[in-house]
Amino acid sequence: MDSIGGLPRNSIYTLPSAHEWLLVAMRKASDEIDLLLQNARLRDELEPYIDESVALVHFRQMNLREENSFLESMLAWERAPALPISCWALPELVLPKPSELDDDVLRELLYDTIERLYSVRVVLEMTDHLSDRELYTLIYRDILPAVEKKVDLPGNYLIWRCLDESDVDTWLKYYATEAERLQWLEESGGPLPEVEPPPYPRKLPRASEV
Repeated sequence: MDSIGGLPRNSIYTLPSAHEWLLVAMRKASDEIDLLLQNARLRDELEPYIDESVALVHFRQMNLREENSFLESMLAWERAPALPISCWALPELVLPKPSELDDDVLRELLYDTIERLYSVRVVLEMTDHLSDRELYTLIYRDILPAVEKKVDLPGNYLIWRCLDESDVDTWLKYYATEAERLQWLEESGGPLPEVEPPPYPRKLPRASEV
């Protein structure tokens, strides 16, 4: 079929009218004004917390919408209360001591606790090398008492990696990608532990699922 400018010859193509162009331009101008007003408001509200990091926004490769999103996240961080993670959920998340629980009850409480943490955007990662009792103990001893900023922003998560940073062997065996393993080998000179399937594989909620 013959075409003109990439369109079939018998197709109908109508250019927007001057009135339609004007409406689009006015809508874009209105959006730009709204963004500028929002930017000014955010900077005013951030002024009590201002430091050099705010000034650096001017030098970032951001459009106005992206800059406003950045400023909103900064403001949310500054205003966020620092609370023990146990207090992020209502009622407060209080667990029995691990030593008081048999295995079946502990397992049930463990997965209920993981879901409650997820409901307040606390996500656990790298748990598959830990038994249920070890993971429960870590939550009871380390995670729930930890004081962290509760930042109330959509899509914001506290990611808790349940692996000690110094435990390189466990990371290399169970969690590191092949590229990460090779990079570690190049930087450290080895020895490189063999990849192994984790002993306690779990399918836990992930931040990307919200």
